[in-house]
Amino acid sequence: MLKDENNDEEVSLFDAEDDAGQRLPKRTNMEHPVASFFHLFFRVCAILVYLLCERISNRFIGGMVAIILLLSCDFWTVKNITGRLMVALRWWNQVDEDGQSHWVFESRKGTRKRQSSDSESRIFWLGLIVCPLVWVLFAFSTLFQFNIKWLPVVLMGLVLQGANLYGYVRCKVGGKTDIKNMATNYFGRQFLKQTLSKEEES
Repeated sequence: MLKDENNDEEVSLFDAEDDAGQRLPKRTNMEHPVASFFHLFFRVCAILVYLLCERISNRFIGGMVAIILLLSCDFWTVKNITGRLMVALRWWNQVDEDGQSHWVFESRKGTRKRQSSDSESRIFWLGLIVCPLVWVLFAFSTLFQFNIKWLPVVLMGLVLQGANLYGYVRCKVGGKTDIKNMATNYFGRQFLKQTLSKEEES
C-alpha cells in the first residue's frame, strides 16, 4: 500500500486482508485469462484499425471514431481492471473537501488472493510499454508523410496509453519517487557495478 502523493494519509482501494509479513512465491499459471485478453484486445485493435482503415475504407470519420472508442475502452479497462487483477497495482485521482486534486498510486504486495503470476505480469508490462512506443512511431510517420489529419488521433492514442504507462510505473516504483531520479540512480548503479567488475578483473 502506498501513500497519497501530497498527504501522509494512507489510502487503499484493496481489501484489508493482507498477510503483511508473509511473502508468497509467484505463480506461473494465469488466474485472470479474461483480464489478460482484454488488456491487449482494445489497444491492439486500435492499432490495427489505424493501420487498415484507409486501406479498407476511405471514410476518415468512421475510422477516427472507431479508434477513439477503442482507445477510451482500453484506457478505462487498463486503469480500473487489468492493473488491479494482473499486477495488483492501481492509480487514480481524488478531490478532497477543499477542492484540491490528489494523485494516488497504490501497490499491493504479499497477498494470497491477488498474487499475480509471472506470465500475467509479463503480458501486462509488455502491452503497457510496447503499444505507446508504436503510437510514437505513428506520430513520427504522420509528420514525415504530412498526413496531418491523423495527427490528433495518434496524439490521443499516445496520451491515453502514455498516461496509463506513467501511472503504473509510479505505482511500481512508489508514488513519491521521481522517475527522473529513479532513472539516474539506475544508470549510476549500473556504471558503478561495471567499474567495480573491471577493477576486480585487473
